[in-house]
Amino acid sequence: MATKNKAVDAYIAKSADFAKPILTHLRELVHKACPDVVETIKWGTPSFEYKGILCGFASFKAHCSFGFWKASLMKDNELLLSNAKSEAAMGHLGKLTSLKDVPSDKRITAWIKDAMRLNDEGVKVEKKKPVTQKELEIPGYFTKAVQKNKKAWKLFEAFSPSNKKEYVLWVDEAKTEDTRNKRLEQAIEWMAEGKPRNWKYMKEYR
Repeated sequence: MATKNKAVDAYIAKSADFAKPILTHLRELVHKACPDVVETIKWGTPSFEYKGILCGFASFKAHCSFGFWKASLMKDNELLLSNAKSEAAMGHLGKLTSLKDVPSDKRITAWIKDAMRLNDEGVKVEKKKPVTQKELEIPGYFTKAVQKNKKAWKLFEAFSPSNKKEYVLWVDEAKTEDTRNKRLEQAIEWMAEGKPRNWKYMKEYR
């Protein structure tokens, strides 16, 4: 017999009237396809677990959503095209506003079985490596010019990486050498005064 969580009961009961039959139907399909599924609440919405997270649904003011945790690894190409770009993606069936929007029981059951297979096999979604910020490259001419003004150089070195980057890019991206030199001269003047590149937009410098 299916084990149901009272928290999920309460979630469905509090949902809009249009959503209740959709959520109830999806819930029954999950239990029918996966008798060992465990219901829980994650991130404020119902989630179904079977050897890990399997799928989940959510109810909003005007629509419902239903998605699979490992959708990006599932076999159904159409599902993959439905914004299944990550294992945490939701709403793979689009906006569900009535039972007419819900795919056939046969198809949803096949998706659930496929998601179960992935968990049975212990397949994990490859975690994306964090993007490492490229170290700021300060042009030689910039360093040489700023170092001539000891106060400006001292303050430049004390600046945060973002403040340094703003000055370097502003000067180095000038389209002409004349513009670059003018910007560099202005930058040194402002840095000597302890001002960041965008000081004009900061309340403390007004």
